[in-house]
Amino acid sequence: MAENIHPIFDTILSTDQKETLLGQKSCVVWMVGLSGSGKSTLARALENALHERGFLTALLDGDNLRTGLNNNLGFSEEDRTENIRRAAEAARLLAGNGVITICSLISPLNSIREMARTIIGDKYVEVFIDCPLEVCESRDVKGLYAKARKGLIPNFTGIDSPFEAPGNADVVVKTAEQTLEQSLNELIDGILPRISSAAANAGNPLGS
Repeated sequence: MAENIHPIFDTILSTDQKETLLGQKSCVVWMVGLSGSGKSTLARALENALHERGFLTALLDGDNLRTGLNNNLGFSEEDRTENIRRAAEAARLLAGNGVITICSLISPLNSIREMARTIIGDKYVEVFIDCPLEVCESRDVKGLYAKARKGLIPNFTGIDSPFEAPGNADVVVKTAEQTLEQSLNELIDGILPRISSAAANAGNPLGS
């Protein structure tokens, strides 16, 4: 099958051309952290904030992806890896078309995150939503930790499946120590310099 595949990447419009049209620089904001750390809440807040500033974004949330693109995957180590691989490939395609892509995924292992970074390349921006397990569990917005403690959800990250905290994230947001507004402002400060394009904005009022 592979010998009959003929990619046309070298003949389609370039990322630079798409970015100039949109008046922005694309990137993939890869948000990682435990369930309950605030990833989804911050991802939605970031998307809204960037939209208000005239940036075109796409939000890939882990639960949303598992209802469609990844609905045939479970939570074994193999399936978790494939879940991230597919998400990273989708994010790469979006960023390649000039879109600022926000990914909210637990991404528990260093090896998984390194795979995503390799797929996405220099557009990859890792954001660690740093929140202690006990705080995440005390929130338990979805009731998942309670079910995991009862053995109703096997391989649950932080309980009976490991989470390796990133050691070299591009942005770290400590959601247990500050308000949502403070966390969002910190996140925006880390992202804006990467997506603003003075040259592109000069010809496109959306980027101002």
